[in-house]
Amino acid sequence: MTGVRSFIDLYPLSSYVDWAAKRNRDPILDVFKQLFPPSGDVLELATGSGVHINYFAPHFPHIRFQPSDYDKGVFAAVRQMQADSANANVWDPVHIDLTRPESWPDAKLHRYDVIFAINLFQVAPISVADGVMQIAARVLKNTGFLAIYGPFNVDGKYTAPSNEAFDQELRASNALEWGLKDVRDVEKAARNHGLVLTQQLALPANNFMLIFGRAQSRS
Repeated sequence: MTGVRSFIDLYPLSSYVDWAAKRNRDPILDVFKQLFPPSGDVLELATGSGVHINYFAPHFPHIRFQPSDYDKGVFAAVRQMQADSANANVWDPVHIDLTRPESWPDAKLHRYDVIFAINLFQVAPISVADGVMQIAARVLKNTGFLAIYGPFNVDGKYTAPSNEAFDQELRASNALEWGLKDVRDVEKAARNHGLVLTQQLALPANNFMLIFGRAQSRS
């Protein structure tokens, strides 16, 4: 991923990203309340400033949350938010670069009940889906799931005029990597690594929550 910033400033610590995160955090939380296990371990990919993980944590006191990001420059913000919120169940952030397998977590050391990523794909190349799926295939528990939230196209089509305008805005800033991805392309990457799309939930403001689980082997 490049360091190019949109004029709406999609840098993780920008005021725009903070506003967007606060707008979508409650609909996401409502889904997680239905899907999260009573206890366990959760990994967030591309944590950014930590606004989501630190908002969710108090609602799940028996779950341990692991923030991560490729940009170590955001770690201080994640730690500060964790301290300000007094979230004892949010661990120290770790470095994970979705394009570099050597940075990925080791299943021999830890496995997760849930992995989630929020508003990642529209500011990353579609190749990042392969990294996300490989990590999920590697460190998800057998009964675990991967949740991906954000705006997506479906079967090559925009789902709303506002999404089309947003896509054009993103591509004007970074034509090679940014822009809305298609659910089917993400689903294809998942299948390549033994994961299947189990739920495609429509959320407010023309966003989706995509839920993936391990493909069930046939006896």
